[in-house]
Amino acid sequence: MSLAAIRCVKIFSSSFCLKRRYSWVSSKSLIDRAAMEGELRVFIVAGEVSGDTIASRLMASLKMISPVPIRFSGVGGLMMSNQGLKSLFPMENIAVMGIWELLPHLYNFRVKLKETVEAAFQFQPHVVVTVDSKGFSFRLLKRLRARYDQQRADGPVHFHYVAPSFWAWKGGEARLKGLSKFVDHLFCILPNEEAVCQSNGLAATFVGHPILEDVLELNMGKETALHEWKITGNGEDFRKKYAIPSGATVITLLPGSRLQEVTRMLPIFSNTIKLLKDSFPELITVINVAPNQLVDNYIARAIHKWPVPAILIPGGTPHLKYDAFNASRVALCTSGTVAMELQLARLPCLVTYRAHFLTEWFIRFKAKIPYISLPNILLDSPVIPEALFQACTPAKVAFLLKELMNNVVLQQQQIVAAEKVMELIRPPIRTANNSEQQGMKWTPPSYSPSMIAASTILSYNQR
Repeated sequence: MSLAAIRCVKIFSSSFCLKRRYSWVSSKSLIDRAAMEGELRVFIVAGEVSGDTIASRLMASLKMISPVPIRFSGVGGLMMSNQGLKSLFPMENIAVMGIWELLPHLYNFRVKLKETVEAAFQFQPHVVVTVDSKGFSFRLLKRLRARYDQQRADGPVHFHYVAPSFWAWKGGEARLKGLSKFVDHLFCILPNEEAVCQSNGLAATFVGHPILEDVLELNMGKETALHEWKITGNGEDFRKKYAIPSGATVITLLPGSRLQEVTRMLPIFSNTIKLLKDSFPELITVINVAPNQLVDNYIARAIHKWPVPAILIPGGTPHLKYDAFNASRVALCTSGTVAMELQLARLPCLVTYRAHFLTEWFIRFKAKIPYISLPNILLDSPVIPEALFQACTPAKVAFLLKELMNNVVLQQQQIVAAEKVMELIRPPIRTANNSEQQGMKWTPPSYSPSMIAASTILSYNQR
């Protein structure tokens, strides 16, 4: 633990002792309630790989600064299990994205939702935290709140991490008003979300984008200026490790984290590489495999017929992933958090996306923004090329990728734009909610998104 973190713990603990001495002043303090019972019980749920990472970091931050022991229960993946969570069931059981894609899994989805509500109620948590996956998360919070209301009992405080993308959809902002009935506090990861949520009666805090924690973790001990918000992997070591010839062209592929999107996108990527291999004789692909056993199994089978040599990067190995980024010329990815990771690495990329044709139709009809990748959305500019829906064909993707690989100007435009994106998503250098009153100043690395969120939870006062 760093000296800054130890200092935060000491200050927080001292503040807590004073609050306990005068507990009659704030009898509804969340941390006071937990202290009376000897532990803080946190029920936490994530439904996909990116949410698993966010939740695991929040768990670590809570454990670091909480003045009372914490016990976790809920649903998560490998990263959350490393922080001590025993998941109720495999996270992949609820990792379904889309509208019509959900239909075949609807029965199982309902069964798992009912199971999770019951487990949460039996756990008697002080806090419930749901991370992203709003389809499952909001139903869980809504049913759990109704369950406590039915029992006329004081229920847990509900936090949701990652605001719904209301800004992307027609009528999206209007739907925020209803969330306050079952969400007590929202953690926003993008600028301007906090103000819009608050104007719609929803308590919210902008904590910064979770991807920034990659910088804080991977650059620890390096002489890297934090204001750069950049990760430079060791491409030379990567090439030596996998015996990549000096003249070879390396492309990183990121087909997605959910089985449904990987099965849809990987064949497109494979056919794209077939079209490119004649233009780049020594072509090698590096495929990032999400920490999802179903995805791992599918990709392991698929590479037996892969058109060029392929190197698989297992999930949960961030150092190796960024080393591969540094060794690559460009990246081809499915839309998602990975687009932001590539921005951190300053690796030019092409973003792609396909879904069920009815889901694609719905997105076209309801979306009010022309882009799908977050960097383009934040900059309101098509800096990163996108091949979406019916335009996402091997021929189109190969054309765009070849153009990017051969055009240094296009590559440089993305690298310069990444600097602007990083400035937009970093948390403000400020104290977390109420933390100034507790004497905790949040400076790097302790003002990370997860630390701000953890502080907000621990300093929460119930009305």
